[in-house]
Amino acid sequence: MNHPIIPIAPAGPSRQRKREAPKGRHVEPQALLEVQGLLGTASRQRDLLIEHLHKIQDHFGCLSSQHLAALAQEMRLAQAEVYEVATFYHHFDVVKEGEAATAALTVRVCAGLSCEMAGARTLLEKLPALLGREVRVLEAPCVGRCEQAPAAVVGQHAVPQATLETVLAKVATRQVSDAVTTHIDYAAYRAAGGYALLRDCIEGRRDVESVIATMDSSGLRGLGGAGFPLGRKWRIVRAEAGPRLMAVNIDEGEPGTFKDRFYLERDPHRFLEGMLIAAWAVGIEAIYIYLRDEYHGCRAMLEAELDKLRLDPPVPGMPPIYLRRGAGAYLCGEESAMIESIEGKRGMPRLRPPYVAQVGLFGRPTLEHNFESLYWVREILERGGEWFASHGRNGRRGLRSFSVSGRVREPGVKLAPAGITIRELIDEYCGGMLDGHDFYAYLPGGASGGILPASMGDIPLDFDTLQPHGCFIGSAAVVVLSNHDSAVDAARNTMAFFKDESCGQCTPCRNGTAKALDLIRRPQWDTLLLGELSQVMRDASICGLGQAAPNPVDCVIKYFPHELVQP
Repeated sequence: MNHPIIPIAPAGPSRQRKREAPKGRHVEPQALLEVQGLLGTASRQRDLLIEHLHKIQDHFGCLSSQHLAALAQEMRLAQAEVYEVATFYHHFDVVKEGEAATAALTVRVCAGLSCEMAGARTLLEKLPALLGREVRVLEAPCVGRCEQAPAAVVGQHAVPQATLETVLAKVATRQVSDAVTTHIDYAAYRAAGGYALLRDCIEGRRDVESVIATMDSSGLRGLGGAGFPLGRKWRIVRAEAGPRLMAVNIDEGEPGTFKDRFYLERDPHRFLEGMLIAAWAVGIEAIYIYLRDEYHGCRAMLEAELDKLRLDPPVPGMPPIYLRRGAGAYLCGEESAMIESIEGKRGMPRLRPPYVAQVGLFGRPTLEHNFESLYWVREILERGGEWFASHGRNGRRGLRSFSVSGRVREPGVKLAPAGITIRELIDEYCGGMLDGHDFYAYLPGGASGGILPASMGDIPLDFDTLQPHGCFIGSAAVVVLSNHDSAVDAARNTMAFFKDESCGQCTPCRNGTAKALDLIRRPQWDTLLLGELSQVMRDASICGLGQAAPNPVDCVIKYFPHELVQP
């Protein structure tokens, strides 16, 4: 099946850093030959714009105005369209005519909350002088390695627990691409019984109704943050008139979240089998997987494993699977997995129901899933829905994968009962707090999930339990603060992230995040003005970023007033 052709729309003010779009320029023959050589026989359909921009960026290290003009001609797009998409994303370096090319190598240092707490600022301050002009050092909003804080990326190679010495050593070797080699590959997965369940479904030994009923009985809800029941989602999309599509989110751009990467690096085919079972149950025509660009090693591994799957399919008639690469943007999740790559712009406002997305001009019903939701499908169907539902504490049901980072002794992905409290999670799964650190506060749902004090550490962690306190669990990204930290600093860090990631399409978010950051960076907080600003952002922002960005600030004012008292 061909890729759907959907027009690319302008991307808006591009996180408040958009430059003036250039006028159409003459296409230089040499630049056109270079672009044609890079694209080869690949389709020129407009939904591949971001993929083709990556090819140019990877090869030349930047996107020159000559190459952008050539790409526009090759894809039959307006130069302004190509320019707007290219200037929107963090990982594209657009060089205008007359400007110097970017450095040959880029080092990105994560400035997310967990990395900042672990010393990322020292790296950002000292690395430029140590590396010199030939290496560019950038502050990255999040690289999805919070348990390895502070994390850096040299080229496309991740440096966990980065120090000045380890970054300098990685730069010296010029080994700048990641590799994932410890995963269960296709042959090993098949040898251990993998894809037998999918064959049972395809060959009629399991029927759709019994499969969906098992998912219903498990109580499994969407694990990307929305929490919509999977069984109900499958029924709703299945009832829509075809053709139907599937969009899979492996973006997890929320600072504090890394569970999807953790599972993908270890057992990718468990996810792929669950994905194909869902596609069979719902009657999916094509599948789009959206993977965040920071996961370079995962992308290379997943591309290789998908090739193996296609060359030796375990069942006939699999729907085509398209892996799409992000370029450094927040809020590119389930609903925008195809919109992001097809339309070449940010995710659309979440004004539609979470279970059916009307994508572009085609209006096709779309099954949307987070990676981890599909990862559990095989085990639930093999063990039964009641097995999954039997786990839980404090009246909650099921299991949750918590991404835990911050001041704990053993950060990482912790598979724990739904409804566990933060105190139980720290003591039973994380080895307690770091030596010399006392539990002070926690973010239960990443940057947007709010901040709670240790005195509220006995609230069950699950969907719907934190909202009465102005917080939410989201994708279960837990960041633990100690007595060496402050909630004020955490709020400043998270608001800086939201300001940088605001797409700029609506004024309440674009101006609101900038104004809020300015206000909370002042020694004295104007709590009345911040409260009014928070209400406007919640009421008038068109998507979840602007609506949730005030959460940490509101929580500081409500739960940490002692930090705002001036001496």
